[in-house]
Amino acid sequence: MSVRLTPYLVLPGTAGEAIAFYEKALDAQVLFKQTFGEMPASPDYPLADEQKGLIAHAMLQVGESQLMFSDSDSGKPVQQGDHVTICITTKDASKSKQFFEALKEGGTVIMDLHEAFFSPAYGQVKDKFGVTFHLFTEGAAMN
Repeated sequence: MSVRLTPYLVLPGTAGEAIAFYEKALDAQVLFKQTFGEMPASPDYPLADEQKGLIAHAMLQVGESQLMFSDSDSGKPVQQGDHVTICITTKDASKSKQFFEALKEGGTVIMDLHEAFFSPAYGQVKDKFGVTFHLFTEGAAMN
């Protein structure tokens, strides 16, 4: 049996912007995207006009993995940061570097991409949306 873990990011009205950013930064493809306004109307949950353009559910394909997104519709603040972290694993150090450089744009480097005993290229970055990524390249480091 195969099990895949898919991180789900709930953002405070910035999911559409995040989706566009990750499409570029991670070479991602949108598999599905639906706004609250595109969902069937429910008299139990009427939407304000400003909510209709928010993302109700989206899924991106990133290599062999997937990311899910939505905007918060509850009006409550969304805790950003380390409540969701994502490890991006590649076998190509140049691809890890490409992802790292793209994700740090507007973000904060936690640990520079470097050779470590467990990886030829490993680093950590918090992107401009407050999401922490670990970039991990498979393989033994050169000593």
